[in-house]
Amino acid sequence: MMLQSVTESFAKVIHGLKVGHLTDRVIQRSKRMVLDALGVGLLGTSTEVFHKTSGYSKIYSSNVSSTVWGQPELRLPPTYAAFVNGVAIHSMDFDDTWHPATHPSGAVLPVLMALSEALPPSPKYSGLDLLLAFNVGIEVQGRLLRFSKEAYDIPKRFHPPSVVGTLGSAAAASKFFGLSVTECQEALAIAVSHAGAPMANAATQTKPLHVGNAARHGLEAAFLAMLGLQGNKRVLDLETGFGAFYTNYSPKVLPDLDSHTWLLEKQDVAFKRFPAHLATHWVADTAASMRRHLVTDKSPLPIDRIERIVLRIPDVQYVNRPFPKSEHEARHSFQYVACAMLLDGVITVPAFHKRQINRPQMRELLGKVELEHPRDNLPNFNTLYCEMSVALKDGSIFTERSDTFYGHWRKPLSQKDLQEKFRTNSCRTLSYHAVERLIEIVENLEDLEDCSVLTTLLKETSPPKIASKSI
Repeated sequence: MMLQSVTESFAKVIHGLKVGHLTDRVIQRSKRMVLDALGVGLLGTSTEVFHKTSGYSKIYSSNVSSTVWGQPELRLPPTYAAFVNGVAIHSMDFDDTWHPATHPSGAVLPVLMALSEALPPSPKYSGLDLLLAFNVGIEVQGRLLRFSKEAYDIPKRFHPPSVVGTLGSAAAASKFFGLSVTECQEALAIAVSHAGAPMANAATQTKPLHVGNAARHGLEAAFLAMLGLQGNKRVLDLETGFGAFYTNYSPKVLPDLDSHTWLLEKQDVAFKRFPAHLATHWVADTAASMRRHLVTDKSPLPIDRIERIVLRIPDVQYVNRPFPKSEHEARHSFQYVACAMLLDGVITVPAFHKRQINRPQMRELLGKVELEHPRDNLPNFNTLYCEMSVALKDGSIFTERSDTFYGHWRKPLSQKDLQEKFRTNSCRTLSYHAVERLIEIVENLEDLEDCSVLTTLLKETSPPKIASKSI
């Protein structure tokens, strides 16, 4: 008897998982992921990178089309709607983060939202159909990440959503389409040839394209598999297949459906409270504690009294940016986030505007920051910490440390705060009615009979206001 390949075991799980396999905890956690991804995606429609990619995508047209969130006048073919909505989700680096490291939702949710609208109205796709396909896409990403020790750490070579996200998108679309086991296998093989983007484009306008492309390419892979396109049916088994992206690649056959457990059941995601690289959230937490030593009442930070600021953080080169020049560089700067919190006591979306980055007191404070990389502080979202010491010119030294920030999976955001984040992110784009209805519907997504209700609400925009400059 031939041994089952790893790729075939993935295809069987994608094909075979049913709504009955979903657990209460997985449903609750994935609904939070859906709500957060919708909110950061709606906020992302205000960004320059969104306007550039949606403007480009307008050259494509089709008889079948899907909604671009918050843009009722713009409809695109499903693959390009998935692309621009995926770009919007990651445009500010405000989307969820998982462990091993990736942004899981942005590659999957835009695909399912596009398909729920573009596929024939009969049969209707329910909220449970959406949750099942969404969780299949998340699960595939998590399983693939566990095949390499390298994947557990903050990435150095490839941006994970561009790798595992592309296959997660293909898996979710395959589930939504109801593809056969063989077609699921082909979709994974095709997706691998679409996967991969280098970390060199972190902190640029191109990085959000990694998530948008993962959504688009995974959906294309499923479409092509449905049309009979063939690839290597052992693509996940081979070092020259999916193993090309990771060192120490050691794939394993997935357990049978009878013993299936969801990774999301054991490992929750982190939700961000401000739009920047996840590792900077430890820095912000530490700086907030440090500020209490330095600032009394509402007085400004006494910059002239500070001799130097030392951050003891992991060695993550692409988040080491002493003097960021753009919003994207500032979102990937340990130094900037530390100084923003010390100066202002809070970090919000406008904190990354160019005028905030270039203010004189910010540049002065940035010049006082030094980084140290303790050997025990590894670049891993499950174990890293931040320690900050501030030395004053009078000889005083204060030290603070954060091991976990509010929003991390060990200290999750409350449902109230997650909903408030959604309101804040979506209220400038959608009407008050649409915002509140989306919160209510996602809260009870497993009871929704027709997913098209969601896309209808995503087109219900707020009344026009005086135009403001895009972020």
